[in-house]
Amino acid sequence: MDDIRVFLVDDQELVRAGFTMLVDSQADMRVVGQAGDGGEALEKIQVTACDVVLMDVRMPRLDGVEATRRLQSLPEAPRVIVLTTFDLDEYAFAAIKAGAAGFLLKNTPPADLLSAIRQVHSGDAVVSPSTTRRLLEHFAGSLPDEQTERPDLADLTAREREVLVEVARGLSNTEIARLFTLSEATVKTHIGRILAKTGLRDRVALVVLGYETGLVRPTK
Repeated sequence: MDDIRVFLVDDQELVRAGFTMLVDSQADMRVVGQAGDGGEALEKIQVTACDVVLMDVRMPRLDGVEATRRLQSLPEAPRVIVLTTFDLDEYAFAAIKAGAAGFLLKNTPPADLLSAIRQVHSGDAVVSPSTTRRLLEHFAGSLPDEQTERPDLADLTAREREVLVEVARGLSNTEIARLFTLSEATVKTHIGRILAKTGLRDRVALVVLGYETGLVRPTK
C-alpha cells in the first residue's frame, strides 16, 4: 500500500519541524512538502502530489480557510485537516464550509492526529469533540421548532436513521458499533449509504444535517 503523502502548512518553522518528525516516524506516511503560508501552499501543492494537507488557520498573506477553499477547486484536490491553537467558532465553521475534512486543535495528542490523517485519507471526516459541541450550539438558535423532513431522509432505513442520529451526536464508528452491537465495517457501510442517499460529502455534513432537520436536538 502506498504511503500517505502529507503536506504541511504553518508559518512557524518549529511547528512544521515537529509535525515532520511525527509524520515521518510512521511506516505508512511521509511528509512530501511544506509551506509557510496559504499562498505558498497553493503554488507548491499544484506541483506536489499529496493526499492530506495539515493546514494552520492563522497565517500571513493567505489564511488557512481561504487556502482550503481554493485548494478544493483543484483537480484531485487533497483532503485538508485544519489545525488551530484556539477552538473558535468562526474558524471551525468557515473551515468546514470551505471544504475541510477535519478540524483539530494543535494540542491534539500525537496518536489522535495520526489517526485523523489516516481517517481523512480513507475518506472519513474528523472534528474534535469540543468543536462538534460548539458547532451544535451554533445551530441551536436557528433550528426548526418541528422536525423538517427532507425527501432524501425518507429514503433512509430505520437503522440508517439511528446511525445518522448517533453520528450527529458526535459518536465515533467504534462507539456506534458498540451501541447497536454491530461491526465497525457494518457501521461504515451504513454511513456510506446515508451519504449516497443524502448526496452529502462527509461525516461533518451529516452532523449539520441531523441538527438542521431536527432529527437531533441540542441538549440544554
